[in-house]
Amino acid sequence: MAELFFDSVWLRPPSRKRTGQPTLDRDQIVRAAMELLDADGPAGLSMRRLGTRLGAGATSLYWHVANKDDLLELAIDEVLGEIYVPEPGDTGWRIALSVMANGMRSAILRHPWVIGLLGTKPTLGPNAMRMGERSVALLTAAGFTGMEVSHVSAMIHAHALGSATTEAAVATATKRAGRTFAEMADELEPILERLSADNPRYDTWRKENVVIAEPEKMWHDSFVFGLERLLDGLEAWLAAGKPA
Repeated sequence: MAELFFDSVWLRPPSRKRTGQPTLDRDQIVRAAMELLDADGPAGLSMRRLGTRLGAGATSLYWHVANKDDLLELAIDEVLGEIYVPEPGDTGWRIALSVMANGMRSAILRHPWVIGLLGTKPTLGPNAMRMGERSVALLTAAGFTGMEVSHVSAMIHAHALGSATTEAAVATATKRAGRTFAEMADELEPILERLSADNPRYDTWRKENVVIAEPEKMWHDSFVFGLERLLDGLEAWLAAGKPA
């Protein structure tokens, strides 16, 4: 299992160009793969289907990418390349972490297939390493030291990932059902009404507060609220001298 985990495309030299090789390049292949992934997820990606999309035989793709697993690694790094991490000094650390968290959440919502793939292989691509390098520089400059840097980064990433996972799951469910979020909420309403007598406080709260007409705003506001409270806690902890 360890050998499989470390069998990464980033640890092998790229294939050399061969005589008679088509004009495709690896960037083209990865972009086309991401289009298939965005549409149908990992199950919808195959070398044969990708070759058809590019107007090339699957065999020609293997000159650039050894297999589907390598292709997924390359695609994941492209997604991470969409996330901007400010340099230290560009702005305050709170704003910088907020920019990074918002960027991560947005990238995952654009490419929800990445959710199930993060962590399955070491993220060693250039975009992943850039994120790591900038994150360490940013958090160190803010006053975090040692493993605190890793813990803070993990907190922010987990919040962005968790928020995006829930929203992406609902989007997938509505797409499969062929209904809007509001239509599915209407179908759920009679069930919730039957449960209301046993859950009166929840029933009162949801009727007063849940805005079905604007689910995206509800999810965004929830994400922002949680992020700001995390940053508040980190700021207070720093100001207090980082008590144990």
